[in-house]
Amino acid sequence: MAALPDIRTLSLADLQKSFVEIGQPAYRAQQVYDWMWKLGAKKFDDMSNVPAALRKSLHEHYTFHSIETDVRQSSADGTIKTRYTLHDGKKIETVMIPVERDKRYTACVSSQVGCSLTCSFCATGQMGRIRNLTGAEIYDQAFDTNKLCEETLGSPLTNIVYMGMGEPLLNYGPVMESIAKITGSDGMSWSPRRITVSTAGIAKMITRLADEQVKFNLALSLHAADDQKRSRIMPINETNHLSALMEALDYFYKKTHGRISFEYIALKGFNDGLDDADKLIKLCRGQFPVKVNVIEYNPVPGVAFEKADESQIDKFAKKVRDKGVMITVRRSRGKDIDAACGQLANQT
Repeated sequence: MAALPDIRTLSLADLQKSFVEIGQPAYRAQQVYDWMWKLGAKKFDDMSNVPAALRKSLHEHYTFHSIETDVRQSSADGTIKTRYTLHDGKKIETVMIPVERDKRYTACVSSQVGCSLTCSFCATGQMGRIRNLTGAEIYDQAFDTNKLCEETLGSPLTNIVYMGMGEPLLNYGPVMESIAKITGSDGMSWSPRRITVSTAGIAKMITRLADEQVKFNLALSLHAADDQKRSRIMPINETNHLSALMEALDYFYKKTHGRISFEYIALKGFNDGLDDADKLIKLCRGQFPVKVNVIEYNPVPGVAFEKADESQIDKFAKKVRDKGVMITVRRSRGKDIDAACGQLANQT
């Protein structure tokens, strides 16, 4: 017997056609479609105003793959990490990061179960890539975290960042599908300028984003401003060296005018020196404007790197700032629940 199709892989037009084929009125498809995307249904029985006979028919003809909350942890600083269980038992993590002083509420969503890139400072990379997420599984993280933010803080999210588990550009199609739903009138109706996709750096995929003239923002996980050091901690750099990445980012900016940022984890004695700052300054003086976010390193079991001293981070940032480069230092949040940058590995 053939497996039932996942109803959330169907477009509205396909769903209407399918409804007719199973003897249901086509107009009911819109009602079901809204429940799946706008109203946050997790299963057919959540669709309270859909006739019981139709719900029975849905059970008979489709599956409904949704994510379910497994564990939720709250940090002393207000950060909330949620581990979700997927329909096949795999698990992913999503983080809500509130900065109430600035009225900024960010969801950090995952795009893969694990990650294949093996960056030496990152816990997620130690998992390997288990599988890609579907567009619906990514969308659900954003939808659910927005609801959580409204319920706990009385405010909707202000930003969504694709900086959780996985490399978004190695799951290109579903990531783009999820963004289309988040920004579409049939989903969350968000402005794409409130969304940032973070990549470890895959030049040809950045070029593809540019050619498709996406409207969201792009962040490069840089972490070192010279090829030798970057390749030591990020194997992806061996096939996507900095000159190729800068060329791709320049092309991206010219095509989209989207905001570009560099994420830079400060590692003690490795990339936090003033000579490293000089290299970063030089890299930032390209043809496109860029903002640098310096991030505190968060300890990962079995990894020898240490967090750079705060005084050294401040010296590093001052030198970069004094040369006219926009730079901010982001203090880590959610460290006490393994929810900070580089720590997501399904630990509780």
